[in-house]
Amino acid sequence: MVGSGHGSGQPGTRSDAPGRSFGEEGARLTYGSYLRLPELLAQQIPQTDPVARDELLFITIHQIYELWFKLLLHEIEQIRDAMYDREVWLARHLFRRVHASERVLIEQIEVLETMTPQDFMEFRAALAPASGFQSVQFRELEFLSGAKDPGFVRRFRGLSEAESARLERRLAEPTLWDAYVNLLQARGLSADGDEALRESLIEVARGRDRYDDLWQLAEDLLTHDEMAALWRKRHVQMVERQIGTKSGTGGSTGAPYLRKRLDMRYYPLLWDLRTLL
Repeated sequence: MVGSGHGSGQPGTRSDAPGRSFGEEGARLTYGSYLRLPELLAQQIPQTDPVARDELLFITIHQIYELWFKLLLHEIEQIRDAMYDREVWLARHLFRRVHASERVLIEQIEVLETMTPQDFMEFRAALAPASGFQSVQFRELEFLSGAKDPGFVRRFRGLSEAESARLERRLAEPTLWDAYVNLLQARGLSADGDEALRESLIEVARGRDRYDDLWQLAEDLLTHDEMAALWRKRHVQMVERQIGTKSGTGGSTGAPYLRKRLDMRYYPLLWDLRTLL
């Protein structure tokens, strides 16, 4: 793992150098304490008694999803801010990390699918009324990416005050698309309405000698959109594989609701651009 090297113990090593806090140089910090492993590993608490065999798998995978969502929110905020700061190189670099993380999200579903429907039914009733529909971080990702839905905040009544405030903040703040449009304007391209944006996107696509960085950044946005769509598709397939068309534990229609969202796109103008070229 990164950072797991041992102290050299070689003559002349300044183990007492200011600011040093390696494990062998004072034991001020350990792997477990830095990562807060005792607290982290104490959070997987099954609700069934006796404990259903696959409940730990279900809890662990979904907690891992939330950790990935937390990282993605952090990175996407930085990408947006980098675009506003005209640091296209940094936005593109961070998009590589976002895309790699999103691929892991998609591949992780395969682990969850090792659970059979019969095994899931052993503890599914213990979940109600909890549901993945209630993932606030996932909604934050959608809002920040560009798919804002004020109705979600009104419809969902299980939100804490802090969660409602987070979503309201995401509704009010700029999205990735807002940042990209602002970048187009900073480069002298028109962005006054969809029609003007279409013309500007065509100019970017056809003038890569001048706008290649903008074109590549648009491709990064499109890949982010595509990865989100692939995740939604794999997710609904997993749900259908587990519960068919049963209603979700949180009261949604389950797979039919998820299928309605398969065609959602963050950046429809970037997809339309292909037809116009």
